Order: sequence, then C-alpha cells, then structure tokens
Amino acid sequence: MARPAPVEKSVHVYDANDLAWQSAGKDGLVLKAVREDTVNGKFLGLVGFEPVVRSGLHQHLGVATSFVLDGGLTDYFGAITLHDAGINVKGATHDAVAYQKTLLVSRLEAPVIYPEATTREYALHTGPRFGEIRNPHPELAPDINVAVDRLAADPTLVAGVSRKMIFDYAASEGEHRYVQMAMLPGSSVPAFRTCAPLEIWVRAGDLRVGGKLAYGNCFALVEAGATVSLASDFGALFHAWSDGPVDWLDGATKAQRPDLFGF
Repeated sequence: MARPAPVEKSVHVYDANDLAWQSAGKDGLVLKAVREDTVNGKFLGLVGFEPVVRSGLHQHLGVATSFVLDGGLTDYFGAITLHDAGINVKGATHDAVAYQKTLLVSRLEAPVIYPEATTREYALHTGPRFGEIRNPHPELAPDINVAVDRLAADPTLVAGVSRKMIFDYAASEGEHRYVQMAMLPGSSVPAFRTCAPLEIWVRAGDLRVGGKLAYGNCFALVEAGATVSLASDFGALFHAWSDGPVDWLDGATKAQRPDLFGF
C-alpha cells in the first residue's frame, strides 16, 4: 500500500485592518477575531472598549495575555496602561474597567467563567462558562503587568535579531513563551520547523514569515510542523507566542544556536 503524501503545514497571514469588528454582545465592547475557538474558549485578535465599560466579573481557567495599544484597564489590583502587557494566569479573578477608549491585542488560551447570573450577551470572552466563582488564591494578584518598552533586550545568536521575554509561563502550568522580537533592516532568521503552533502579531515594520509579507497590525499563524524562515527588509518589531521549541534546519544544535523564542 502506498504511503499517504505528507501534509504540508502552512503559514497564514491576516491584515487586521481588513477584518470586520464584531459586537462582543455588550454595548461598548467589540472584537476582531483572527482565530476563535468557542468550544475550547480560545481567541487571538483585537479587543476594543469604549470609555467606562466593564469586562464584568470573571475568572480565568488558563493563561490570557493582552497588550495595550491604546487606553488602559483598571481592576482592583491597579491599572495597566499604554504599551504594557498584562498576563492573567489560571485562577485570576477580576472585573476590569476602561476609563478611556481602549484597544488591546489579546490571546486567550482557555475558557473564562462568569457568575451564573451573567447573561451570555454580557460575557466578553470567547466560549464563556457560567457558574459559581471562588477565588482559590485571593492573596495573589490577578494580573502580571509588564512594561514591555522598558524591558532589556537580549541578543540572540542570529545577527540583527534581539528578544525581550515578556512571559516565560513559569507562573502557569504551561511551557510556552510570549516575547517581543526586534529585527534590524536586512536581517533574517535561518529556516526552522515548528513543533507546536507559533503566532505572531507585527507591531511595526515589515516581516516575511515563510515568504509571506506581514506588516504593522498583521497577524501570522504558523501551524505546528511548518517549515518557516523570517526576514525583514526594513526592520521589524513583533510579538510572538511560541507554544513549543523550534528545530533549526541548517544543522545547528541548541548549544550552537539556542531557541529563537527563549526555550
């Protein structure tokens, strides 16, 4: 019997400017979904708040990350402001309010639970659950807020490419990485193969992901098992969520060239 042909894994690029805003159900809350899984409560895309709109009380059942493009949010722990990244780990319980028009890049990795009395149209998050909420660790802050632009950039062993570690998932049950990467004009990353999904949001500049062009406010979704290289003609700044290490395809070992995303 002939073997089935191998399935080629792909890179998908989406310009968020081309995506339509969708109502999140509650007035003053809108979404642009790049990837949405209502069964498993997963989401990647943009979230917008009008002034003085609340998220509603909810508890995270897994990691959620948000990067503030405009405005900010406040919960009982304090405020997350412009160009901060906010991380909610499993069990984080809060109600956030936007006191000014706010725009976020958000990634939800697990469902969120709302109080039983909450009606579906008032639940912001994708694939919400409803039931009793008890905060298992009230002594822990609901947010890890990171001032991304003030983080020190670490050089990689790829010429012209540096990395800021935003969240290494050590405080969660996962083993992923959330980073900001910078590439100088004319730099490139040798080809590698992903072993898990890799998702990218381009903050500024031009980035070729597997030969497909992405630029400011574009998302690139790289499937597990895809072969891909990265290159920039005029410089790039981008965020990446890597769900597993990559394998270099030019023979370089991890000792010779450590993982691009910091594993």
